[in-house]
Amino acid sequence: MDRIRLREPRYDERAYLWVLAALEFCQQRLPERRHLTGRELAEGCRDLALARYGVLAREVLEHWGVKETLDIGEIVFTLVDVGLLMKQPEDNKEDFIDVFDFRDAFDRDYPWNAAPSA
Repeated sequence: MDRIRLREPRYDERAYLWVLAALEFCQQRLPERRHLTGRELAEGCRDLALARYGVLAREVLEHWGVKETLDIGEIVFTLVDVGLLMKQPEDNKEDFIDVFDFRDAFDRDYPWNAAPSA
């Protein structure tokens, strides 16, 4: 974590652990392990955040510095840079841009929210 903090201090260390946990969370839902796209991992991060933190998911992530899906990409590529994850040649941070909107995913579309989307 010291190497990660030196390389990318914008995010709380729990954000890195959450992304790694989301990677495993995604892999467990697949019939066999394989490389995940940026979109798949971002969506898995969303699903894990909702499962773990419920209605507080967005607030928890924002407290860690994660405010949009591109932040997930920044975290992933920091983990790649320090050797904790591997990437394919076609993988890039741009794969994580605007995968979903945090307010929509964690507030407006929350499963318990009975209010219609505007």
